[in-house]
Amino acid sequence: MNWITNYVRPRINSIFSRRETPDNLWTKCPECGTMLFHREVSDNLNVCTNCNHHMHITPRARFTALFDGGIFTEVQVKAPKADPLHFRDQKRYPDRLKAAQKETGEAEAMLVASGEIGRTPIVAAAQDFSFMAGSMGMYVGNAILAAAEEAVKLKRPLILFSAAGGARMQEGILSLMQMPRTTVAVQMLKEAGLPYIVVLTHPTTGGVTASYAMLGDVHIAEPNALICFAGPRVIEQTIREKLPEGFQRAEYLLDHGMLDRVTPRGQMRDELISITRMLLGLPPAVRGDLPPPEPPADLPHALSEEKTPAEPTQK
Repeated sequence: MNWITNYVRPRINSIFSRRETPDNLWTKCPECGTMLFHREVSDNLNVCTNCNHHMHITPRARFTALFDGGIFTEVQVKAPKADPLHFRDQKRYPDRLKAAQKETGEAEAMLVASGEIGRTPIVAAAQDFSFMAGSMGMYVGNAILAAAEEAVKLKRPLILFSAAGGARMQEGILSLMQMPRTTVAVQMLKEAGLPYIVVLTHPTTGGVTASYAMLGDVHIAEPNALICFAGPRVIEQTIREKLPEGFQRAEYLLDHGMLDRVTPRGQMRDELISITRMLLGLPPAVRGDLPPPEPPADLPHALSEEKTPAEPTQK
């Protein structure tokens, strides 16, 4: 037995073959299976560069790409009672909330913010599907109401990004009551004469589709987003028939008059700027001539001063 071959060489190989690689450097596209470098995915707004599949994106990342300079102000949302029904399935409802908060770093399934897009002031709300499937509970109802009230107070349009598996079962009838509450919030915008634009992302289902997600003045969807009340599997099991190809997907709904546009995520900001300014009766935004938004008031005064370009020297 050769101890160099059996011991020394494997030992040396094990030392030099060690690689401490972070687990989150690569992302696998769920549609085509391509391995994508994480920075490449984030730079492309979580859209696969190989097959154009639109993957999940968090509300904060979406708002950073949406608002001018990535600057926005969060709108405070009233927190409801934590566990009104003392619901328990495999876990206690408070434990599920804590786990979702730890995983996402967010307080709940919806984020509300105000800011400017293309020098146009707006209020925006976005659901986070990674927070308990973006389910609509009392907090989401409070968030939409807060977004509508903020929009009416500031006289701004409201843009909402929906992504949900439906109502939150842990809150029972209290969750279902958010459907009429959010309908009232949308009615507040209509009575104030303010535009309400809905961007439906994958997936938007259940009670969300049956309420505020389908009450917009303009409905835009991301490519191949599932938009429905009952899912295709449930429908097939009920009617015992095979559904058409692409049924309940964004392109199918566009062809059948349920949507106004299907817009890729990379073009969504420009699309929203154009539609918002058109609905407000404003002239089109000038590309390449948009100054950065003013920094928050708490920054030093020197940073908030506008810098004027130097006058050209004459020869």
